[in-house]
Amino acid sequence: MINTSTPNGYLCGLKKADFQKEIQGKQTDLFILKNKCGAEVAATNYGGAVCAIMVPDKNGTFANVIQGHDSIENVVNSHEPFLSTIIGRYGNRIALGKFLLDGKEYQLAINNGPNHLHGGPTGFHARVWDAEQTDEQTLHLHYLSADGEEGFPGNLDIHVTYQLSDDNEFIINYSATTDKKTIVNLTHHGFFSLSGLANPTATIDNNIVTINADYYLPIDDTSIPYGQVAEVEGTPFDFRNPHTVGCRINDKFQQLTFGAGYDHCFVLNKREAGTLTFAAKCVEPISGRSMEVYTTEPGVQVYTSNWHNGFAGWHGATFPARSAICFEVQHFPDTPNKGHFPSCVLKPGEEYKQTTIYKFGIEK
Repeated sequence: MINTSTPNGYLCGLKKADFQKEIQGKQTDLFILKNKCGAEVAATNYGGAVCAIMVPDKNGTFANVIQGHDSIENVVNSHEPFLSTIIGRYGNRIALGKFLLDGKEYQLAINNGPNHLHGGPTGFHARVWDAEQTDEQTLHLHYLSADGEEGFPGNLDIHVTYQLSDDNEFIINYSATTDKKTIVNLTHHGFFSLSGLANPTATIDNNIVTINADYYLPIDDTSIPYGQVAEVEGTPFDFRNPHTVGCRINDKFQQLTFGAGYDHCFVLNKREAGTLTFAAKCVEPISGRSMEVYTTEPGVQVYTSNWHNGFAGWHGATFPARSAICFEVQHFPDTPNKGHFPSCVLKPGEEYKQTTIYKFGIEK
């Protein structure tokens, strides 16, 4: 575990001065949210990157449980550009970077094999957001994505709020409007390491995961869903009852081969679309830390950081392969090309809304 100095009074040991720079004609900064329990969330307005979430273990020892960086230079130049950032305009993949909308074909950047990923190289993760911290526990972020940015139609006006509740919930609320018909699929790409960041950060193989999903979306060898849903029952994707990540991740199963581990969208069990419901839970048994995920979205992409290579981050912590798990709540991958998937189209006069909660606790 990495010890952090706190000359500025922050558990995370981060310094605002290390995050202050003019980029894209705007000022970047570091914002610290604190609650009455002593927990912290540290975030920068560059991509909405979360650099630290400080929560206690079963012994009351605080540690950073999200992978991030300790300066704006390292955030901008990260080996993993999506490291714990806001993702948009479209999270996940779009096949061949193409989609049709009202008979017009749009071509997006190709930045993941033959496909478009996470809004492209200059998506929302690489933009400076307007930021206002209104109190100790709330940060408001705003970004206007111009018509044609990264190939997407319509001026999209986005508001994202980070809030740290007194129940150790990291709450993310999203809203967006457009002046032209477009597609929207926003998410947050938090890389969670509940054991705490270290050098090296421990594997997540022992993390005990539950996912509220009877079905998942099988993918091809470029990580695009075929289009049909598949039952999790009888497969390594059945997390309806708790299982450790590592117990089946190396099974000889084609879907695990295609994803180099878990990198798949689970179809969440919901009685009514758009309601805030339980999605997943993760427990790290040595520290006792737990995290529950609640969302209004229909799916969650579970990714086990299969492509990490040991790069350095927060206070010299290093991030090997499978040292973090992501629960990217979202609409389904390649939805614009799969007419039977829940729609991701946003029209003028409508409002995109999403709420996601990451609730941290302790399992005795």
